[in-house]
Amino acid sequence: MAGNNHTASRGYDVIGDIHGCAHTLAMLLEQMGYSKVNGVYQHRQRQAVFIGDIIDRGPRIREALHMVRDMVERGSARIVMGNHEYNALGYCTRARAGSDKTWLREHNPRHDRLIRETLDQFDAYPHEWNDFLEWFYTIPLFIEEDDFRAVHACWDDELIQKFKQAQGGAYIDEDFLHASAAIDSFAGQVMDTLLRGTDLRLPPGMKITGRDGYVREFFRTKFWADNPRTYADVVFQPDPLPPEVANRVLTDDERKQLISYPLDAPPVFVGHYWMDSEPAPLKSNVACIDFSAVKYGRLVAYRMDGERELSRDKFVWVNVSRDHQDSPDYPTSEDSVAR
Repeated sequence: MAGNNHTASRGYDVIGDIHGCAHTLAMLLEQMGYSKVNGVYQHRQRQAVFIGDIIDRGPRIREALHMVRDMVERGSARIVMGNHEYNALGYCTRARAGSDKTWLREHNPRHDRLIRETLDQFDAYPHEWNDFLEWFYTIPLFIEEDDFRAVHACWDDELIQKFKQAQGGAYIDEDFLHASAAIDSFAGQVMDTLLRGTDLRLPPGMKITGRDGYVREFFRTKFWADNPRTYADVVFQPDPLPPEVANRVLTDDERKQLISYPLDAPPVFVGHYWMDSEPAPLKSNVACIDFSAVKYGRLVAYRMDGERELSRDKFVWVNVSRDHQDSPDYPTSEDSVAR
């Protein structure tokens, strides 16, 4: 059910994946007119909306989590769950008796590496980390207002409506988390689609190696493509497809697997996809605001004021510089760019 807040009377600043870049987040908030009141950032007329992935990878994960949670609890921000918060819940939750797993998310080298910085930074604060894990359950999977929507990776309306009927709202609980460990289950499909996006399998025998070294047999796809014809029309990921694959014509079965986002639907905001271009809408009512801040890209926000058609002019950002030696996420003043 849509909330009662309307962007027409209160603007929203939708902020991309932070990944522990707390100093950069502070700069972006201050650039947008937020200031600390009793130690918590707030704005007199606007509210921040975090698109998830506050944790992992970056140098100040604990600090970023405290900043964000304080803002949410004060009412100066809202948040949706990212796949990294979901991954952390699975990684730190033991499987139930009778399972063939020890943990819901396997403790393998890749998963260990993804969460290592987070666990290291909380090593001296185990009670705090447990409190944050409990807090993750209070984060909704999506925000659905009359005039905008937010979800970490993909808005699948059919899946979201089914989820709301099953869960009575936008939140998971411990039972749903356990159920989602089976990827082919309804719970598994909800978490994979909303928090990681949609995908298609590559042609038989073909694999691609991403920039992160991970070998994939699938590629991520747009959830908003209109009348796509080839793989190139639907691919949406940092790693390009080989030309011979990109030009491959979609089969009828592949087309059926794709979802679309209607032009008359409210604007929707996502993160997740590690964009590296100039910030701009992907479609008149779709915007990605993840621009690889923790990889020395940009920490980006979209300043939403109830418009039905998104505008390039409403993006603001801070560029992240490598120059500050002891703060790899901290931009120097000359490298900061505002729009």
